[in-house]
Amino acid sequence: MQHDRARTIPLATGIVVLLAALAGAVILSIAVGSRGLSPATVLTALTHYDPANFDHVVVHDLRLPRTLAGILAGIALGLSGAIIQGATRNPLADPGLLGVNAGAALFVVLGISMLGLTTVTGYVWFGFAGAAAAGALVYGIGALGRVGATPMKLALAGAAVTAALQSVTSGLLLTDTTTFDQYRFWQVGALTERDLPTLMQAVPFLAVGVALAFISARMLNALALGEDVARALGQNVAVARATAALAVIVLSGAATAIAGPIAFVGLIVPHAARLLTGPDHRWLLPYAALLAPILLLVADVVGRVIARPAEVQVGVLTAVLGAPIFIALVRRRKLVSA
Repeated sequence: MQHDRARTIPLATGIVVLLAALAGAVILSIAVGSRGLSPATVLTALTHYDPANFDHVVVHDLRLPRTLAGILAGIALGLSGAIIQGATRNPLADPGLLGVNAGAALFVVLGISMLGLTTVTGYVWFGFAGAAAAGALVYGIGALGRVGATPMKLALAGAAVTAALQSVTSGLLLTDTTTFDQYRFWQVGALTERDLPTLMQAVPFLAVGVALAFISARMLNALALGEDVARALGQNVAVARATAALAVIVLSGAATAIAGPIAFVGLIVPHAARLLTGPDHRWLLPYAALLAPILLLVADVVGRVIARPAEVQVGVLTAVLGAPIFIALVRRRKLVSA
């Protein structure tokens, strides 16, 4: 009991520190850009909005939706990455393992080519529908058989479905250059051109995903001990995996709908959180939910300043940052799953 209490205090303190860091990242995200704004201007724009003031318009119409998109997508990516790694007991797993990104991409391409979608608002719901459909298909295939959805079956089903969906997507793009020109801007992954009404429509899905994530925390702790031990502790392994899979599908679908397919955040953030908290998902999940939006917002700010007056999209920066970390993870022998 004393050991748990002694461990709880520094971990709770860490949550407070991360909240402060997130607040700082939010201020940077709203203040920094092609038009620099002082913290005082940002605060005034948020508390006493004046539509005749151009700086206030920049904050409300451009910076605030962009920052909110980073927060929402970051929370979803961090949580979904931590859950999929825990549920599959595979430290190199990321949300794309369930075919979510491939499904979202296919549906967006279909929306552009068949319905003529041209706006991010239109892409959002096609991306979410595709992510949900692909995730459900992968889980359904993985659940076939007497033993249900094992980590190995989910990984194999995810790889097969992803390959199939990517093939169809590539075929559509190769035969339609107009669709390809539209799609490539969504494919990069970005926080720009989002508006508050669209983001608010995604919030209920994100809330459901977050609730499922924290419900699954104790289940994931039991699964980490192995299926036999989990069953001996009274855990329903099938229910635990289904809950975790549903949380991943909803969260990663929401993230993809909001910001497009942003790579590596769901892979590397859980590892950073695990270094701070250990394997206990009751602490790992909150840490991942805070670290991911901090990373996403800081990367977005860096992308605005390194190529002025143009911008480098956040999906490019997370890929540049994540690729070497991924290689390092692969090379670590201790990360080979049993």
